[in-house]
Amino acid sequence: MIIDERMSAFIDSLDKGNEPYLDEIEKYAVETQVPVIRKSMQSLLKFLLALSKPKNILEVGTAIGFSALLMSEYGPEDCHITTIEKYEKRIPVAKENFRKYGREDRITLLEGDASDILRELNGPYDMIFMDAAKGQYIHFLPEVLRLLAPGGILISDNVLQDGEIIESRFAVTRRNRTIHARMRDYLYELKHTPGLETVILPVGDGVTITTKCD
Repeated sequence: MIIDERMSAFIDSLDKGNEPYLDEIEKYAVETQVPVIRKSMQSLLKFLLALSKPKNILEVGTAIGFSALLMSEYGPEDCHITTIEKYEKRIPVAKENFRKYGREDRITLLEGDASDILRELNGPYDMIFMDAAKGQYIHFLPEVLRLLAPGGILISDNVLQDGEIIESRFAVTRRNRTIHARMRDYLYELKHTPGLETVILPVGDGVTITTKCD
């Protein structure tokens, strides 16, 4: 945990919750060990949706569609979400969730590798939510920034790796060292690329909020 578990539990206890169908999907995800965004990230995402009122949203990493549905539920009524997923076993579940809850006209699911799909998109997007394989964030970044509208918001989830990001690479298990190095590079680029302003927050497993300056 990045912050004290008791503090996190207290903050989460104050949340007014989601629509019941989102709770059902979240419960299914927990039972089937599908990662979905944490309660604190859900709250932050809903706040940013209310604040920025994005009309065109891009999500990198659909899983079973929970976060896309949450953004569709709490974003502007006329917003449209384009979401990308390559894991074949999860795509049918996401599609069924979009159909079951009547969001097929507001959510477009693109199947395949985000590296290829991002190059084919035109944008611009008012909001981009990055929630895919952490080791790929740095590779997606050039295309993501191209697609982000001036004044738009890029939200990147799971950037602090349960606190491991502050450790030396030699203190990280060998299998995680590549991801560790790439995430450090990603955070550096977000903080030092001209024309970007980024804040790193210890929310959930760490989140960055980046805006592309006009």
